Amino acid sequence: MTDDSTLRIQVSLIPDGVRVDVAGASTFDHTVAYWRAIISEVKLRRPRNLLLVDRCVGEPLSARDWQALVAELRGSGLESVRVAHVKPNGLEQLEYCELFALEAGFTARVFYDEAQADLWLRHGER
Repeated sequence: MTDDSTLRIQVSLIPDGVRVDVAGASTFDHTVAYWRAIISEVKLRRPRNLLLVDRCVGEPLSARDWQALVAELRGSGLESVRVAHVKPNGLEQLEYCELFALEAGFTARVFYDEAQADLWLRHGER
């Protein structure tokens, strides 16, 4: 049996990008940690696309938390990456993340369905 509070990050390559699967407790610290891991992958691999499948559970981050996180991500190299953030357990407050990311100049969308996210990464508007 695994501890659901432990953050788990799995990275794999996809055509034209990187897929990152995360699971564990939904906390601000875990969210910052997995985005830092993502930034390291982006700097290493320079992908065009990022598919983030976020299976973290628990209290959703607040709008203020998402705003702080997006502010921290500015200048990280994510500006050149098309980001699809999938939350299969429900979007919760994730729409704030998309709004703040768009305002900061990122190309990002949130999804609850991985197939829709993949379709947007491959064929959506840039």
